[in-house]
Amino acid sequence: MRVRIIAVGKLREPHYRSAADVYLGRLKHVIGVEEVEVREARKTERHNPERGVAAEADSLLGALPASGTVVVMDERGRQESSEALAAFIESQMVYGRDDLSFVIGGALGLDERVRQRADKVLALSKMTLPHELARVVLVEQLYRAMTILRGEPYHK
Repeated sequence: MRVRIIAVGKLREPHYRSAADVYLGRLKHVIGVEEVEVREARKTERHNPERGVAAEADSLLGALPASGTVVVMDERGRQESSEALAAFIESQMVYGRDDLSFVIGGALGLDERVRQRADKVLALSKMTLPHELARVVLVEQLYRAMTILRGEPYHK
């Protein structure tokens, strides 16, 4: 199985990039993981948020593999425990899913078309998080899920 984290924009702040890299490095030892960064809306598109969100949605949808499971991270999604995330990932492995993509929108939010493409919509929190921080939290939770599945003590 390959896990993809498809996100709008780059992690520009060094502390976010560093934290994400720590967990990505750990994850790569246990599962194939790939980070895909798509273009943020241009400044001209940001002046018209609907246009900006639509442009980012085009990029996100274009980055998704043709098949596989898509999980969209959205504050309006369902909150689940780390154990539930681990069980979900395990079920995807058991049923032979080749690709599991996690999608994170940008500062402008997510277009409804991206949510509609999702097989599952999850929330990291009901609170609004900066998209850069959401990405770090997601990568850490993916690592935590893998340690749960492997019976490692990290989760305790």
